[in-house]
Amino acid sequence: MNGDEIRDLFIGYFEEKGHLHMPSASLIPAGDPTLLFTSAGMVPFKPFFTGEQTPPRVRMTSSQKSFRTTDIDEVGDHKHLTFFEMLGNFSIGDYFKEGAIEFAWELVTKKFGLDPDKLFVTIHLDDDDAFKIWRDQVGVPVERIYRYGDSDNWWGPAGNEGATGPCSEIHYDGGREKGCQDMVSPDDLTAILRADRDAGVKSGFPDVPGCHPNCDCERFVELWNLVFMQFYQDAQGTRVPLPAPSIDTGMGIERVAAVMQGVHDNYDTDTFRNLIAASESLTGVKAEGDRTASHRVIADHLRSTSFLMADGVLPSNEGRGYVLRRIIRRAIRHGHQLGATEPFLHKLVTSLVDQMGDAYPELAADQSRVEETLRLEGERFVDTLEQGIRILDQEISSLSGLVLAGDVAFRLYDTYGFPVDLTADYCREKGLTVDMAGFEQAMSEQRARARAASQFQMAETIEVSVDQSTTFSGYEELKGKATVLALLADGKEVQSLTSRQPAA
Repeated sequence: MNGDEIRDLFIGYFEEKGHLHMPSASLIPAGDPTLLFTSAGMVPFKPFFTGEQTPPRVRMTSSQKSFRTTDIDEVGDHKHLTFFEMLGNFSIGDYFKEGAIEFAWELVTKKFGLDPDKLFVTIHLDDDDAFKIWRDQVGVPVERIYRYGDSDNWWGPAGNEGATGPCSEIHYDGGREKGCQDMVSPDDLTAILRADRDAGVKSGFPDVPGCHPNCDCERFVELWNLVFMQFYQDAQGTRVPLPAPSIDTGMGIERVAAVMQGVHDNYDTDTFRNLIAASESLTGVKAEGDRTASHRVIADHLRSTSFLMADGVLPSNEGRGYVLRRIIRRAIRHGHQLGATEPFLHKLVTSLVDQMGDAYPELAADQSRVEETLRLEGERFVDTLEQGIRILDQEISSLSGLVLAGDVAFRLYDTYGFPVDLTADYCREKGLTVDMAGFEQAMSEQRARARAASQFQMAETIEVSVDQSTTFSGYEELKGKATVLALLADGKEVQSLTSRQPAA
């Protein structure tokens, strides 16, 4: 089952269950100052959860394009992305935990056909209602129901404030051979996490004596997050009950595709294979060995930059435009590592439109503008990139330790226009770090100098013996002749000035 088929099956299933199919909203949140981008499927539905607006229907479903940079440094591994598609079903005061859980189980086991014995579920430490539904009504064995604390099984809010609540997740078991050790029992894990919570200690999973669904060993793939929206949380963290308990769920197409296609890597699915193949063809470099990550970053960043621009974001030096420019330049740098010395990203847009244009027509409609913007950004940055890397290599070669000085990173940024995040990326790949505190200090000193230089004061008027008006001719002529009328030094009129003598 490919990505398009997964999307169609999901939306079709919930339409049959009385859900209104809502089109994907823009990556620029409408009327929400708490968010820079649409970072989750529920973002367009926030006003419905809080009761600020009336939904078109109490049951809705969508495939929402989403963008976030939380894990940008990890993009290129097997699962992290900046752009992804989030499938979801939403209930605004209609069904709650029981309905959401039953829908989810039927879809993954009956429609997707996944083996129930390979599915584990997680719930919040204190959510006994969800536990009983999974155990008694769905029939999941208790040894496959795990409880976690707020950091893992409490969702939201999206932004500084909004709807929030406990959640329950469905995880797919990739097999014991992918695990780090034998499974810890749900009861033992619950006891550890509750003891840590009571002691005010943040739980550290490496200290847990056994494998479990949220283990870092990657045995498990999180398929679906069911959020039980029960509270409104304000900017100070205070929670009050929502007007009506609601449901928000999120299922990433890319992760489901990996499971459905029998691979353990988002980038090995059909959603990425064609984009990586196009990158290989353009650069002439296979996605193998240490070159693999660069092709993956290019494919991911091609998706995110193209969709951001199709939704109206343009490269700039602030706000959303700065984030976009940063993503473009990261992709260009990875292309440079593959030998692409000329702008190239714009040449890959056609492959993206072929892959996703049917599902998202706005991408095809804006293809030419996206291509032109990427081409211009590439032309602007290619010289800066080569010069910056050359200087950076020189600085690294003379390092005596593993930390690049902050003033060096600032000089690259201030003098040569080389972004500090790219400096940090480049250093990280060579096992180095950047003294960011030193960089920020140099940046603060530069701002102080700029403020001081902007505080002009008029000097006192100096009388001279010549009384003759002058005429500005620059509006009509490019060059002209002039006569020196007076010379000033130390506030006095003089007949001559010597070399290096300060004037006025």
